[in-house]
Amino acid sequence: MFVALLIVLIWGTNFIAIFVALKSYPPFLLSAIRFGLSALPWVFILPKPKAPFRFVLGYGIFNFALQFGFLFSGIHLGLSPGLASLLLQVSVFFSMGLAFLFFKEKPSFLKVVGSLISFVGIGIVAAHIDGQATLIGLVLTLLAAFAWSAGNMFTKKVNAQSPLALVVWGNLIAFPIMVVASMTMEGPALMEHSLQNTSWATVAAVFYIVYISTHIGYGAWGFLLKSYSASAVVPFTLLIPVIGFLSSAIFLGEDLLWWKILASLFIMGGLVFGLLEGEVRRLFKISTSKKKEKYLPVDGG
Repeated sequence: MFVALLIVLIWGTNFIAIFVALKSYPPFLLSAIRFGLSALPWVFILPKPKAPFRFVLGYGIFNFALQFGFLFSGIHLGLSPGLASLLLQVSVFFSMGLAFLFFKEKPSFLKVVGSLISFVGIGIVAAHIDGQATLIGLVLTLLAAFAWSAGNMFTKKVNAQSPLALVVWGNLIAFPIMVVASMTMEGPALMEHSLQNTSWATVAAVFYIVYISTHIGYGAWGFLLKSYSASAVVPFTLLIPVIGFLSSAIFLGEDLLWWKILASLFIMGGLVFGLLEGEVRRLFKISTSKKKEKYLPVDGG
């Protein structure tokens, strides 16, 4: 739980760094810089993951190239960092569905109920989005959420000696894809102009995105996914928008409106409901057993 909450804190504040970096770099160029710095020179140090190349390729394409290409573009085209952090959590539902289809990890009834409670929070955002985001920004962020979910499935297929090695090699795969995308869609002239006008704030933002969010965040995330089921790990990401909203309000002055707070409460409530599944089942079992056995010991006592 400590590792999961640390990842939530890192990824929740990462949206601030993305917003700052996008002031200087277009989205595909920023993605290429992120992937290049995340991969090099680490690929010469860390071992290649032991898995068929198609799994590593799928991991790099979905978890990095597609997810961040869509996410950076969505924020660049009008979606605020706080809302982006919230809408990206639709990946929870995608991940549970894909885990059931490919790994037969059937989520429990209480986890489904917890997810539905959280989905109410996402519905509140959709109902109040109004002029705070463009439709294209919303659609691109939802596509990023699906890409992240698909990438999680490849994470479970790859037998990496270390989660960090998988992250590094995944970034190496995404790097040339984003370089080509930036040169084709943004153009060499814009790329050169952006690099020549890099500020210290942008350098700090890129450092956070690469070494804190990518190396530490995704390395720890890969460890959790390899150690526990997707339905147990993925719901922690529902806390990311809470950190995203608060950090956006503090550092960027994003309005913390009542409906954002309400949506966050539903999302947190759904997460807590799912996490307390074991306690709920245990208490229910104890209460029913007491009818049959008067002196039933509790917790081995």
